[in-house]
Amino acid sequence: MALDKANLNTSVAPGNDFYEYASGGWMKNNPLPAEYSRYGSFDKLIENNQEMVKNLVLDASSENNEVSGIAKKVGDFYFAGMDTLEIEAQGVKPLLEEFDIISIARNKSDIQNLIIRHHIRNNSLLFNFFGSPDKKNSEMVIANLYQGGLGLADVDYYTETDDKAKEIREKYKNYISDMLVLAGEDKEKAREQAKTIIQMETRLANASMTRLERRNPHATYNKMSINELQALTPSIDWHNYLSGIGLQQLQEINVAQPEFFKEINAMMDGVSAEDWKTYLKWHLINNSAYYLSDDFINTSFDFYGKYLSGKQVLQPRWKRVLQTTDIAMGEAIGKMFVNKYFPPEAKERMLNLVANLKEGLKERIEGAEWMSEGTKAEALNKLASMNVKIGYPDKWRDFSELDVQTDSYFANMQRASKFNFEYRISKIGKPVDPDEWGMYAHQVNAYYSPLRNEIVFPAGILQPPFFYIDADDAVNYGAIGVVIGHEMTHGFDDQGRQYDKEGNLRDWWTEDDAEKFNARAKVLVNQFNQFKVVDSLPANGELTLGENIADLGGLNIAFTALNKQWENESPEEKINGFTPEQRFFLSYSNLWAQNITPEEIRKRTKEDVHSIGKLRVNGPLPNIQAFYDAFNIDENAEMYIKKEDRAIIW
Repeated sequence: MALDKANLNTSVAPGNDFYEYASGGWMKNNPLPAEYSRYGSFDKLIENNQEMVKNLVLDASSENNEVSGIAKKVGDFYFAGMDTLEIEAQGVKPLLEEFDIISIARNKSDIQNLIIRHHIRNNSLLFNFFGSPDKKNSEMVIANLYQGGLGLADVDYYTETDDKAKEIREKYKNYISDMLVLAGEDKEKAREQAKTIIQMETRLANASMTRLERRNPHATYNKMSINELQALTPSIDWHNYLSGIGLQQLQEINVAQPEFFKEINAMMDGVSAEDWKTYLKWHLINNSAYYLSDDFINTSFDFYGKYLSGKQVLQPRWKRVLQTTDIAMGEAIGKMFVNKYFPPEAKERMLNLVANLKEGLKERIEGAEWMSEGTKAEALNKLASMNVKIGYPDKWRDFSELDVQTDSYFANMQRASKFNFEYRISKIGKPVDPDEWGMYAHQVNAYYSPLRNEIVFPAGILQPPFFYIDADDAVNYGAIGVVIGHEMTHGFDDQGRQYDKEGNLRDWWTEDDAEKFNARAKVLVNQFNQFKVVDSLPANGELTLGENIADLGGLNIAFTALNKQWENESPEEKINGFTPEQRFFLSYSNLWAQNITPEEIRKRTKEDVHSIGKLRVNGPLPNIQAFYDAFNIDENAEMYIKKEDRAIIW
């Protein structure tokens, strides 16, 4: 059933807390499993997909089935990860060769060669190197250098001075020490090494951009020649690095955070080789933990899972190994998934929905009184040029050269990582492949790419509660319709609006229109900053602005498109007691039903550009008049916002 009354909590008035009204029953009936720090309808679908994928993998490896090629590789990789007897017997042994290689480093040249060694195995020690469309020449793939090198997920963990931040750093130091001891280090020495590691990571953090600073696409675009990069950071041998990873002919690169790399340069001269070896060894251990024996896995989980996120138990091993198999050969799994589970009629119906949603956004752009005609014309051109990908790619990646064996889970992951790194960097300096996807076909997700000006909806998300093949339009427009509108809106949010129809970073706005947009966006920032997410901790309206604009825009666009659909085909007035308008908003709210730990709320408020589920409902809805009308909500309701104070953007 698309809308189940058991999901509701009718003791709460819709206008006081619509999230609780629409999803309180679901949250009561779906308590937080011990393996999760957040569990919602979104996660429930991911679980269903995991079961479907697991069955595919088991079939591929069954002795009763004759399989070859990539299906067999997927199965062999998975079962090597499930061979716990061998993995436990190995313990830390898979890392010992790398420890020996690290131990003989004597100077900064040796340290830099170690970084090369691990980067080509896709183990991004110290910084990140990758290819992406050039922000100002989006038809070509450019190399990028990007900050990294931290064991904690956000710069603020190192720089904030409140008691909680200090506690996290202390727990992290203890965690590092415990892991080093597991790897064979003396306890006393491990404690000293942990201090060194945190000191080095703190230097890197202080030179890093914050998440808010990185939201400015101009701030992270600093294209320069390799010679200019070499002059900027003379103590790093970039010619040797590029030669080592196989890009010796590279002429230009985007350095996303120049100050960060200047700090690495200073550390190359000022930090001893012994301290560098300690740092590199630690990150090798930390990045490899989940491919090793249970003592490493459990220690890592205790810190990242239990302490930082509030999870109680590890996920079952089969789920964790399936996720690793996905990292190694995700597109191959996606192909297997589509062949078995994705009906052609779902793609056809999605194409019609997207066309209708485009018309809905077109109508809203044309009706935006705050925009000048010239900027409107540019926006409409961008919308018309927006590419749409649904279900799965038209051509699949070739994995025939990937070496998968049954000898070692860790070795398989190393081989797959090297294979994938070489594949990705092989694109640098070449035209962008228009057929390439940035997500696997079986994933429960969707995305908008500003550099390609395209929206992508994998087959995995085209299932309930996002998409019902037989449900009425109100339900589907409230669910997958809003998701489509959400991704379209990303082309016109605070970041996406800075790219033109070709995907180039170009200012196509008049100064007056840009000011009006920013003023309207500020209203939304201020609204979200007023929410308290846990205890006295406020939501971060600045960090989540892009996603909040997309949620609000997606709702408005989908509702506009739905009304246009109703002009041609009148809706069934009531289904299960709900009007069409009510079904639309309830369907949307049901997407974000979730239970979540306080620790995970704190973590996501610092790290995630998405608002928590409750705010994805109670945040945008009070800005939409149709929501008030659907549930007869008046100015006495707790969620009510005066018309003149509402955020109206798209």
